[in-house]
Amino acid sequence: MTSHRPLPRRFFARDTVLVARALIGHLLVHETPSGRLVGRIVETEAYRGADDPASHAYGRTPRSEIMFGIPGVAYVYSSYGMHSCLNVVTEAHGRPGAVLLRALEPLEGIHLMRRGRARVPVKWLASGPGRLAIAMRVGPQHNGRDLTTPPLYIAQGGRRSGRLVVGPRIGITVATDHPWRFGLEGHPALSRPFRAPL
Repeated sequence: MTSHRPLPRRFFARDTVLVARALIGHLLVHETPSGRLVGRIVETEAYRGADDPASHAYGRTPRSEIMFGIPGVAYVYSSYGMHSCLNVVTEAHGRPGAVLLRALEPLEGIHLMRRGRARVPVKWLASGPGRLAIAMRVGPQHNGRDLTTPPLYIAQGGRRSGRLVVGPRIGITVATDHPWRFGLEGHPALSRPFRAPL
């Protein structure tokens, strides 16, 4: 079993859109009692603060308070009360921002990701925020966890292969024109295809 090197906190303490782009190709790792789960990040979305109406931090609330805190920690929220969405907090402390992890390419622990979902193709196991959280065993209990250290962390993924593509964010009703969704062109695990390559 190879070891993975966590990304340092300074990686996340930068402009949110920059971090969203830079995360493509890196790894999400979860060392669970049942085994290690690893997926390559192939799709992200950036959400800022007071200048982004689609962001939870557009208005400062108890839920969004974590986005104003330490970069590199997990922000996990429930979408429509049905599934969890995993974000990583960005920007300097006190300046809100977070990147939503939208899709992964499963690499390790695939048999664990498939428990209860035996008929789901591997490429779809972590395609979309809800499926990603299920596959990686991430839930509300991970809100506020440090993603720069095990057991749940984001690790160096090596040289990125594939062309980076950009497009508008999806699943929102405001600020839909911001080109803050990033991914690997044509990757089978994308939650939805991109239209405009960079």
